[in-house]
Amino acid sequence: MKERAYAKINLCLDVVGRRDDGYHELKMIMVPINFYDILEMNIAEETSLALNRSYLPVNEKNTIIKAIMVMKEKYGITENFACSLSKHIPTRAGLAGGSADAAAAIRMINRMLRLDLSREELIETGKMVGADVPFCLINKPALVEGIGEKIMPFQCDPDFDILLVKPRRGVSTKEAFEIVDSQESEHPDCIAMMNALIEDDYQGVISSLGNSLEPAAVQLVKEIRTVRQKLSDMGFDGVLMSGSGSTVFGITRNRDLLEDSMEQLREERYFVRKTRIYTGE
Repeated sequence: MKERAYAKINLCLDVVGRRDDGYHELKMIMVPINFYDILEMNIAEETSLALNRSYLPVNEKNTIIKAIMVMKEKYGITENFACSLSKHIPTRAGLAGGSADAAAAIRMINRMLRLDLSREELIETGKMVGADVPFCLINKPALVEGIGEKIMPFQCDPDFDILLVKPRRGVSTKEAFEIVDSQESEHPDCIAMMNALIEDDYQGVISSLGNSLEPAAVQLVKEIRTVRQKLSDMGFDGVLMSGSGSTVFGITRNRDLLEDSMEQLREERYFVRKTRIYTGE
């Protein structure tokens, strides 16, 4: 059985404040994008994971193995799984690649074993693996709150292209959150972004872009600012860092600009990928 594990970007990310338990309260507009890893899983005598990237772990530090362990413990599953991952989403990029892989594994086990888990059960399971996993399980444009577990999907079909550009270095999510100061941070209007997407208001989308974590991430990886400036200078209408970084994306309706910029930035040895918001098959 094969499953696509879709990446995400944050069009709006507001760090509302720090909770008593040390986690940060968030408000975000998250959207899946048409860029994905491919996970293949089959029931086997023992659990294993084959990868096309040698730098990734194949033990419980890998989100796929962690998801399997959580599912086995939570639902008393005795089956084991042979897994093979074609990895395309870069790591430490703010694109939820690891979370997407875990979500794909959870969805596949749910189907293979006919567990018939409810949306609430899936979200609860995903939370045990990682903060972005619940969103990746739902895999639809959504207003996301709390620490990532409160998800309100909405319908939209926006007409614009996205160019992803990742600097050479990644960002540690943990370190970015340690630096961020919610009192001093920008607090973008995520509700305005949601409404702009629903109404296909392109200028509304552009004007509502914002990410409270970007200044903290720039302190860790200064090249984020460089990439941001490059995309602005090239003529993209909106430019923002996704999640905790380090990927920066540009938004445009100009296909020639998209293709020319992609070619130029590839020559400069950046990871570059053109994509669009994924709204379903």
